[in-house]
Amino acid sequence: MPQQLPTGTVCVTVHSPDAVVHAGLVRSLKHDHRVQEVPPERIHEADAVVAAFDTVDAGALDQLRVLSDRPDTRFLLVAGRHWRADVSAAIDRGVRAVLWRDAFTPSALVRTLLTVADGGGSFPPTLQGTLMEQVRWTRREVHAPRGLTASGVSPRELDVLRLVSEGRELSEIAAKLCYSERTVKYILHGLMKRLQLRNRAHAVSYAIRAGLI
Repeated sequence: MPQQLPTGTVCVTVHSPDAVVHAGLVRSLKHDHRVQEVPPERIHEADAVVAAFDTVDAGALDQLRVLSDRPDTRFLLVAGRHWRADVSAAIDRGVRAVLWRDAFTPSALVRTLLTVADGGGSFPPTLQGTLMEQVRWTRREVHAPRGLTASGVSPRELDVLRLVSEGRELSEIAAKLCYSERTVKYILHGLMKRLQLRNRAHAVSYAIRAGLI
């Protein structure tokens, strides 16, 4: 029977193809009461997963999918200096933090795990720079030509979403924005289809979670 853990304890699963590295990571967690290792067969209980790779590439990201196919799994990667993966693809796969192995300390591991478990993230400056360049390129080459913001939502879609979130009827939204009701419906339909949102409530929920409204 699994042991009862203190409230607030962060459960962590550790993965490494290297047995020595795996043992070292587990040992780094042993002396901090705020974290508790859980075995791979209980990965569904983990608040975060620590995975160590000498080289982070597309193959390593595929291994993360094998470890857990849950879309909400949060990974902390302990990586060698060989980073050959697309940073955006890593984030999409659930990577929320990266620690370089040559700058690794047990305290840094625990501190970063607590950040990840709390919904935050932590990336080395070089990867942050790469990600910002990717965001900049996407904004310039993909979003701007389509009249979208960096969030993938256009300004007029945001205007409609804000009013929907206030409980306004379509007729009120149309009058407020000087659109026809048909145009408002078209805007909402296009947004929900593009982002695969089920209904208006789902669209508002998405916008709130994304910090758009």
